[in-house]
Amino acid sequence: MSTRARRPHRRHGPSGFTLLEVLVALAILSLAIVVSIQGFASGLRLLKLSGEHQEAMLLADLKAREITTPTQAGRDTGTQGPFTWEREVKQVVTPDLDVDGRTVKWRQWEVDVFVRWGDSRYVSVATLRTVAGDGEPRQTRPAP
Repeated sequence: MSTRARRPHRRHGPSGFTLLEVLVALAILSLAIVVSIQGFASGLRLLKLSGEHQEAMLLADLKAREITTPTQAGRDTGTQGPFTWEREVKQVVTPDLDVDGRTVKWRQWEVDVFVRWGDSRYVSVATLRTVAGDGEPRQTRPAP
């Protein structure tokens, strides 16, 4: 047998990582961690914003649904939590429904609700309500 077969196998060159390789690996790892933390923080900000937006839309919808059968135009305002709301009710002009000498069967109303919060955030909801008229004959033009 030869002596070559009995010798233990030696590694040639240094073993392990150099300090420079370790520093580069740590820099890449820390950069990846910072980017992922910023991504999570951005996601949390968007989640908070969408929650506020959803709550504002629910409030606007609630305030619009409170007016079921409007009888007069008007404006209401109020505050609920961080939200400030404004509701405006106005009669819609419907010349096709207003005929001289005929009783008014229907009136149409527009309900607009604006909800504001924060510095520049707002949502708005607009809807129409049709209610039975007052039953009185309506004069649209003065009689000659």
